[in-house]
Amino acid sequence: MPLDLNKDTPSFITNVTGLILLGGKSSRYGSNKALVRLDGVPLVERVVSVMKSIFHRVILLTNTPKEYSHLQLPMVEDLIKGFGPMGGIYTGLMTMEDTAGFFVACDMPFLNSKLIRHMVEVKGDFDAVVPRMDWMLEPLHALYSKKCLPAIQEAIGRDEHQILKCFARMRVRYVDKEELRLYDQDLRSFFNINKPQDLPEARLKLHGHAER
Repeated sequence: MPLDLNKDTPSFITNVTGLILLGGKSSRYGSNKALVRLDGVPLVERVVSVMKSIFHRVILLTNTPKEYSHLQLPMVEDLIKGFGPMGGIYTGLMTMEDTAGFFVACDMPFLNSKLIRHMVEVKGDFDAVVPRMDWMLEPLHALYSKKCLPAIQEAIGRDEHQILKCFARMRVRYVDKEELRLYDQDLRSFFNINKPQDLPEARLKLHGHAER
């Protein structure tokens, strides 16, 4: 019987788009943090590498596409400017071909493919799937379907800028800490780099733990 070399290789998720948010001003970092290097690799390239290993299509959401042309990925600029991450999520949902998208920030160097796949698997009929750690929600490591658009459009019409305020008008499947730890024991997925002082801790996490 021939050996199946693909037996242990997860297949691409073909009904969900992977979307990377690159629209922030990085005001706390002082420069474009997406291009900051962690052990010589820009943060955005670390994120792209994981997302491309999971999703059949990956899109960059950015208002400065020239900075990322070297990544050779499709890019979309915000349809409505000035709404930060919520504007990026709105743009992604409006322009993507699939009915659902998994959105991540560009400054999360320790994405966990097993956790992301699990979050896609538990979507069911929910509008969104969002991590919840005690009182903290992580809306920029989350799955949103096009069914979220009415709530987001309503919020934009009221000049609200926080996607969290839309959750009360969505059917959200929360993934709590105990469930998250089944796939990411140390919750490294949610570590992000906001300022230069975060880099030493990121290096410790990179070298102090075995790769998943």
